[in-house]
Amino acid sequence: MEREYRINCPEGAESELREAANYLNDKMHEIREASSKAGKVLGADRIAVIAALNITHQLREAENGQVQVNSDIERLNKRVDALLEEDSQLEL
Repeated sequence: MEREYRINCPEGAESELREAANYLNDKMHEIREASSKAGKVLGADRIAVIAALNITHQLREAENGQVQVNSDIERLNKRVDALLEEDSQLEL
C-alpha cells in the first residue's frame, strides 16, 4: 500500500517473495476499499492485521481440506487393497 520494504530472502526465492508481497498488497487494498465503502477509515496497521488474519484463515482452511483429502485417499487405498485381496482369494 504505497510503501516499499527492503527484505532479505534466500537466493532464488525472490520471485516467490514478490508474489507473496503482491498478494498481501492486493488483499490490503481490498480491505481498504471495503472499509471505505462502509464509511470506515482504517489505519495501515489495522488493515495489515486484518489481511494477515484473513490469509491465515485461508491457509488453515486449505490445510484442513488437505487433511481431509489425505484421509479420503487412505480410506480408498484400504478399500482397493481389500478388494484386491478378496479378488485374489476368489481366484484360488
